[in-house]
Amino acid sequence: MIVNKDKPQLTLDQMVTYQIKVPGKLDENWPDWAGELDVTVESDAEGLLVSTLTGQLDQAALLGLLRRLYSLGLPLISVICLEVV
Repeated sequence: MIVNKDKPQLTLDQMVTYQIKVPGKLDENWPDWAGELDVTVESDAEGLLVSTLTGQLDQAALLGLLRRLYSLGLPLISVICLEVV
């Protein structure tokens, strides 16, 4: 295992800021269960709507969110780790 001492090491229970993008516009009920996530909707380069969820999650919460998106039939455009807190 290679350890980079310049970067914080990610653990399962560590809070990380993630950005998740899915196609379409999420409805108004998302804030009810998305908790502390910020939800924004923008048009992509082709004029299609894309919803972006940004917030701090640990690995368990991230998996729960991804499962919820999957159960709603929303394909993932991207999942990006923005910052290890």
